[in-house]
Amino acid sequence: MPRCAGSVTDGTSVASRREDRGPRLDQPKETRRQLIRRPDVDSDRFGRFAENFARFMGTARFLLYMTLFVVVWLLWNWLAPASWLFDGFPFIFLTLMLSLQASYAAPLILLAQNRQEDRDRVIAEQDRQANTRAHADMEFLAREMASLRMALGEVATRDYVRSELRALLAELEEKDRKARDLAESGDPDRDPLH
Repeated sequence: MPRCAGSVTDGTSVASRREDRGPRLDQPKETRRQLIRRPDVDSDRFGRFAENFARFMGTARFLLYMTLFVVVWLLWNWLAPASWLFDGFPFIFLTLMLSLQASYAAPLILLAQNRQEDRDRVIAEQDRQANTRAHADMEFLAREMASLRMALGEVATRDYVRSELRALLAELEEKDRKARDLAESGDPDRDPLH
């Protein structure tokens, strides 16, 4: 399916295209100077990272890695000698790490979903336009077929032409027979065709 130039699917995001246009009218202009400059983040590259991260988190491999990590962590901190332990029984540090991972994973997954929604919106619009064109083509073809049917209604059919030719042939044979009969009877005053 052809893609529109500059659409979300060809590598440029809606947000990056907006940034290229300059200041937006729907947002207030910042008038004060910033002491710390905002980092320049390529939103498209970060979005691709978020999509890859979300895609990886949705795999069985990630689930296996996380399960192995937690099992090793628990076994190490439960069965290892006391001097080697770094996270005791309530496993507070493990809970903190898993919470931190979840707090970063949720926004990345939402960002990936937003990008997918943008792509789906563009594809849906393209599908709608294709359906509109197909519908217009079908209506045109239906009108053409109706006009052809009407034109064919006025055209003589093969059976009609055959019956007319048979009637003419019979009429000609009849006139030919009468002409022969008159020629045999010898009546010269009479017109052989009438």
